[in-house]
Amino acid sequence: MDQVRSARKRNTHDAVFRSAIRSLMSGMTLLAMSLFLMAGASNAFAQVDSEIRLDVPGTPISSVNSVPHDQKAGSVLVFPVYTSTASASNLQNTRINLTNIDTRRSATVHLFFVDGSSCSVSDAYICLTPNQTTSFMTSDLDPGVTGYLVAVAVGASGCPVNFNALIGDEFVKFGTGHAANLGAIAISALPGLADLACAYGTSSTTLLFDGVMYQPLPRVLAIDSLTDRKSGNDTMLIVNRIGGSLTTGALRLGAVFGLLFDDSETAVSFSFTQDVCQFRSSLSNNFPRTTPRYETVIPSGRTGWMKFWSFSDAAILGAAINFNPNAAGSAGAFNQGHNLHALTLTTSASVTIPTFPPSC
Repeated sequence: MDQVRSARKRNTHDAVFRSAIRSLMSGMTLLAMSLFLMAGASNAFAQVDSEIRLDVPGTPISSVNSVPHDQKAGSVLVFPVYTSTASASNLQNTRINLTNIDTRRSATVHLFFVDGSSCSVSDAYICLTPNQTTSFMTSDLDPGVTGYLVAVAVGASGCPVNFNALIGDEFVKFGTGHAANLGAIAISALPGLADLACAYGTSSTTLLFDGVMYQPLPRVLAIDSLTDRKSGNDTMLIVNRIGGSLTTGALRLGAVFGLLFDDSETAVSFSFTQDVCQFRSSLSNNFPRTTPRYETVIPSGRTGWMKFWSFSDAAILGAAINFNPNAAGSAGAFNQGHNLHALTLTTSASVTIPTFPPSC
């Protein structure tokens, strides 16, 4: 009997001991998990704080893992086309919209207006307080010029800074009837920008879109679902060469090779060479020069698509804008435009900008 009581007592002690151990381990596990989550949250907030403060729910879009596109914020914005005419600004003009989405930091933005034909550049500064948005007409700042616009976030010395909190878009209309609302392509600054040698007194500096300082830029572009011309569609293709000096002149487009596909997957090739930094043309039997011609590849009631790239390892961006005069009376006719799709990237692009203290 004494042996039974002793065994029961030992079993009771063992059960209590195991229960205590489980409670201790559970507590340690909860403590470890709590510390882990707190550390992770701290790192996440530190990363957000170093780049952008939104003060809204959700997970911030990573500047490291994303690619340049028009649905995010960045430190560099490229507006794919702007235009105006001095004599008829009501028919051909552009409204540029620029917003600082950071809730605590002001933004200083250096604007570079690149003439699409001569590749000459004019510039201006604009400053935004936290959460501020602004708009301007290009007919007021750079009248009579058609090209593309680059906006770079800079600091008090005029040197580029990591400020991935700029978004923008534009409303553009041409005298031909082509009109669209296009988002600005946002390019994020990366941690490597901190190693840029730029300070007060530096006359110019070079931005590298190499995946270290800034995100790589597109090399191969595509247009999906090209519509036929016989139904009244007139699609304007816009292609910009990004690179060179925004002090002395941007790089020119040069030689381009592409493929045009019909909706049965049959491809024909084309090539063209342009000594401009922005190329614009309607897609027709005259361009691109294919055999057979464009309207044979995409006949009435059919669709197609195309992709193209520079013969050199060049960065290109662009847009397509469709105009159909039958849009008001035909259910299948539409007007509008969009930025071109990026299929591959290049790390070889660079842009040199002048650096001097902003006036605002």
